[in-house]
Amino acid sequence: MAKPQGAAFWMGAQTLPIPMTMFRENREKVIGELRKVRTFDGTALIVLQGGDNISHYDTDVDYVFRQESYFMYLFGVTEPGCYGTVDVASGSTTLFVPRLPSEYAVWMGPLLSLDDFKQKYEVDAVYYADEIDVKLGELNPSVLLTLCGPNADSGLEAKPANFKGIEKFVVDSDILFPVIAECRVIKSPAEVEVLRYVAKVSSDAHKRVMKNIRPGWHEYQGEAEFLHHAYSVGGCRHVSYTCICGAGTNSAILHYGHAGSPNDRLIKNGEMCLFDMGANYNGYAADITCSFPVNGKFTDDQKLIYNAVLAARDAVCGAAKEGVSWVDMHLLANRVMLGEMKKGGLLQGEVDEMMSAGLNGIFQPHGLGHLIGLDVHDVGGYLSHCPERPTQPGANRLRMARTLMAGMYVTIEPGCYFIEPLLNKAFADPNLSKFLVKEEIDRFRNFGGVRIEDDVLITKTGIDNFTLVPRT
Repeated sequence: MAKPQGAAFWMGAQTLPIPMTMFRENREKVIGELRKVRTFDGTALIVLQGGDNISHYDTDVDYVFRQESYFMYLFGVTEPGCYGTVDVASGSTTLFVPRLPSEYAVWMGPLLSLDDFKQKYEVDAVYYADEIDVKLGELNPSVLLTLCGPNADSGLEAKPANFKGIEKFVVDSDILFPVIAECRVIKSPAEVEVLRYVAKVSSDAHKRVMKNIRPGWHEYQGEAEFLHHAYSVGGCRHVSYTCICGAGTNSAILHYGHAGSPNDRLIKNGEMCLFDMGANYNGYAADITCSFPVNGKFTDDQKLIYNAVLAARDAVCGAAKEGVSWVDMHLLANRVMLGEMKKGGLLQGEVDEMMSAGLNGIFQPHGLGHLIGLDVHDVGGYLSHCPERPTQPGANRLRMARTLMAGMYVTIEPGCYFIEPLLNKAFADPNLSKFLVKEEIDRFRNFGGVRIEDDVLITKTGIDNFTLVPRT
């Protein structure tokens, strides 16, 4: 791609430049929404604190730094230890950066000057972080708007900015969070292009894995293929979450790949692979899952389950659009999948009765999908103005219950898994066991699972699917 004309994040000729104008547009969007919520007297300043380097326990080795997502959304800054302010009235933007000692240049390379930072991020002013209380005091703001609010997925709180001397100012930690979180839900045209790019990189990396993998590989070798392509070709230094590379029965472990099971199993001929991996480009995430037989040839049983999940995915892709309930999409996917399993002889009875009994949650214990953007499970699912989490069986794991809007970016990821404790629970419950054809289900107890996951943009009339991998 062509070298960017203005200031931009860019990883080289084969990668996508992200202009700093994108982050200015994000700032303008947020202050525009804030003005709708409240009229401010005097000077109101948004104040965000960026992420810091984190060491490996008590060592002098740091984790590879990734910027805090809200700070990235407004400023696009990749360095740690920074603060940023935005004047709600004028949009004037100031960065406060660490004052590093001169000897850092020996170890870290040339140090950026304040003017270098100003040009790099196209902001109005740059000062050192140890000056923030003085510089803000000179502006005599009427209020500092800091960020504090809950993440509906992790249960953790966004931490408000804090610095020596902040107690001298009037601080409001309530108004900003719902506004900026809601702004992140609807992607700008510039953000859409970044998400399209990282989905393409991730799709190509998945295809590389599927082309090269063979029986006798270990799961982590598939992960390594993905990581190599995402970084060497796509310029994606990070992935958006720990890669899930389950083969055989491991494909039914929903969050496989953790430290206790680090994608280390030998993949045997004839087994299914479920590889859930997404690259990350300058903070923006992809989240794609491909399920396939390692030897490239589906057995009849593998075909049955795969096609049931594919039918569920296709049904949602055909129905999702602005104005549609995400809960309804989840239930649609579950209903279609159970119907296909009934056709295949695994289930018996009426599908609507299966749904009412909660059988869908036995075979797909997770939600249909989630918002995605600067976080893989992006913010905005359960803000105060949104519908609450559903309580009905099978839908109570959904990461949002909202009505879809054009500009939302979501994953569609139905799955079917044969998870031993859930199957045992179903067989022990007469309300569920009556739908199960035991001799058929028992044949699948060591099957594992299938998930098909696409990253899609919601439009007024349907979806725009950014995932470009073989599905049939």
